[in-house]
Amino acid sequence: METNTTVTTDKEACRILVSLLEKHCVEEAVVSPGSRNAPLMMALSASGSIRCTVVIDERSAAFIALGKASVTGRPVVLVCTSGTALLNYAPAVAEAYYRKVPLIVVSADRPVEWIDQDDSQTLRQYEALANYVKGNYNIPADCSAPTRQWYANRMVNDALISATSGRQAPVHINVQLDAPLGGMAGWNDTRWTARTVGIIQPDQRLSHADAASLATIVSTSPRVLVIAGFHNPDVALRDALERLSLRGNVAVMTETISNLSSPRFINAIDSVLSIMSEDELDHMRPDLVITVGGAIVSRFIKQYLRRVHPDEHWHVGLSDTTIDCFQSLTQRIDMEAAPFFSGLLSVIDEDCIACCQSGYYEAWMALDCSARKIHSYFLQSAPWSDLRAVSTLMDAVPEGTALQLSNGTSVRYAQLFPALQCSRADSNRGVSGIDGSTSTAIGAASAFPNRLTMLLTGDMSAQYDIGALAAPCIPPTFRMAVLCNGGGGIFRFIDATRSMPILDRFLVADRPFPLRQLVDAYGFAYLEASSEAELVAVLPEFFSPSDRPVILAINTPGDVSANILRDYLGLQ
Repeated sequence: METNTTVTTDKEACRILVSLLEKHCVEEAVVSPGSRNAPLMMALSASGSIRCTVVIDERSAAFIALGKASVTGRPVVLVCTSGTALLNYAPAVAEAYYRKVPLIVVSADRPVEWIDQDDSQTLRQYEALANYVKGNYNIPADCSAPTRQWYANRMVNDALISATSGRQAPVHINVQLDAPLGGMAGWNDTRWTARTVGIIQPDQRLSHADAASLATIVSTSPRVLVIAGFHNPDVALRDALERLSLRGNVAVMTETISNLSSPRFINAIDSVLSIMSEDELDHMRPDLVITVGGAIVSRFIKQYLRRVHPDEHWHVGLSDTTIDCFQSLTQRIDMEAAPFFSGLLSVIDEDCIACCQSGYYEAWMALDCSARKIHSYFLQSAPWSDLRAVSTLMDAVPEGTALQLSNGTSVRYAQLFPALQCSRADSNRGVSGIDGSTSTAIGAASAFPNRLTMLLTGDMSAQYDIGALAAPCIPPTFRMAVLCNGGGGIFRFIDATRSMPILDRFLVADRPFPLRQLVDAYGFAYLEASSEAELVAVLPEFFSPSDRPVILAINTPGDVSANILRDYLGLQ
């Protein structure tokens, strides 16, 4: 075994963990200060290949790690101290679980004998995140014996394989660490810091028999509708769906965060469905729905399909559960979408399976064309509002920008303005919370610091996560546009809350939000617009290269904005 002069912690469990992270090609860690996790951070600091970002607030740290991992597709390590620090990870870990993002959550812990003994910073950490991780691993405090080292090596190998294979998801490694915590030792590579366990995953392929059976159903169904929820950019999948849409009985609907937009697809679902009469909706009822990707933003399409009950619904994707959002599921196809559609098309082409020339694709595209005309006409006459502001902003977004969207109305507005010029678009739609939108966007921006990243957010979401602006990893290419409409615009819009007498006091919760002062304190550049003319005037500066990140406050009337969006969507 090789010995070198690197100085690290004397805690064998920490050395095994960090060594295996390196050997499994993990490159990023987001850590938060603490004493119990100091040995873990010592081991990370001695690593020559893992970049560490220090973020004080564990909740923000976890969302920053989520942002990094979601846009790189590579696992990111989170390291926290004992006690409630781990519980602050829960919102981001839950989001990562439903977005299928591999986070390696590492928590330092007291030895098990001290749990529930009124010792400081102790609670039941092991399995605290059990509902939102793929695996839980508890490493004992004493790893001096070879058998304990073998156990730690096996657990860490298993955790890293589990997080990154099959349906990717977070895992939790709880490391018990006993005092003294500051012991140092020279690096000594051992069998158990060196051994890695690999995994071979065969290519996913449809059998010819399954492909032929499914291809026949697709080709003979008069009305086939493919719907994509949130998804990473995938050129192979987009190309396969474009080829499938050439068959006259297949139409494809995507959302901004599907990252699959094409001129051949319906890229603004709500704009189209909102102009259709009940008779048109019934006439366009699909026989077969095929869904790919994660949760769908459009409530119009969900309500529509729950009402008309398609004869068949196939969901394509790796999943641990049966996902039946439209209440019509007939087939789970547990494989990635790109190889599924490629396999389907290869059988159709090879066997020359004729398609049903129903004109379904052309009918949907005609509706899409009408919706775009109505969209343009509506915007021309709409007063200053969130809708008008987002339209102006999205038109100006430079080519290649990475778009991040907070929840609430921001992500819904973005679905009405497909940004084909963006390199990708992302949002925390796994759980759809507003809590870490800024941190997630900052994490994504830090992963590609030379690429312009723009977050579109509301003032309530921005206020919720304002501490994210203290993160040390924010590149000057980060841009943040805040719709300052008095807070809680979504509650003014949705039927469930818009007429409640408690709306203003408890839901909108309009409170002073000194955004300009906060931006100045954090060292950002600040811009502001309160009309369309002012917004048009500041956008060139907003998107121009800068030596520091820029925040743009867009002041809009909240009540007017909610009513304009309801009018746009034809809601009473």
